[in-house]
Amino acid sequence: MADSNITRNAMAAAMKALMKEKKLSKISISDICGACGMNRNSFYYHFKDKYDLINWIFYTEFVSNIHLEEYKDALQLLEDICDYLYQERDFYRVALKMEGQNSFQEYFSEVMDPYLKYLADQIMGVGKEEAFFLRFFGDAFLMAIIRWVMDENIMQPREFVRQLDETISLGAKKILEVKQKKAADSSVL
Repeated sequence: MADSNITRNAMAAAMKALMKEKKLSKISISDICGACGMNRNSFYYHFKDKYDLINWIFYTEFVSNIHLEEYKDALQLLEDICDYLYQERDFYRVALKMEGQNSFQEYFSEVMDPYLKYLADQIMGVGKEEAFFLRFFGDAFLMAIIRWVMDENIMQPREFVRQLDETISLGAKKILEVKQKKAADSSVL
């Protein structure tokens, strides 16, 4: 198992280095293997394709280290997610540009789903039965994070999280005001 992780880590390091030099679409399995001194058989023993390798990198570096039960504050979870993505932004900018089947963006969405639902539930205070609400806000968080990572003038993670929190709070307040005004107007009639 240790040898297996050494091999995977070597391939991951090679992939990260190559992604600093080339577009993802231009990186071949041969490039990855050549950069880490492995052969193609070794690569395919561990990964289905280069997208599987990118997914493995995200899983091992981030997902496997995040445990929802340890978070009492949803905004701290969001800040931890953003801190990691910010530190690795050059890598994830390249990875997120690829769209479609087997893309990192698809995997990122799938893996982040429980975290983003947790965020929506904790921040907005809805129950687990509110599937549509959680999906809506989970998708909103996901797109906000992707746009933030892709922005060349990326703001610091703490500022991004503060602005998200403020936007959600102001949005919720405005919706409540509009609903209260409509209710007051309809009760006058």
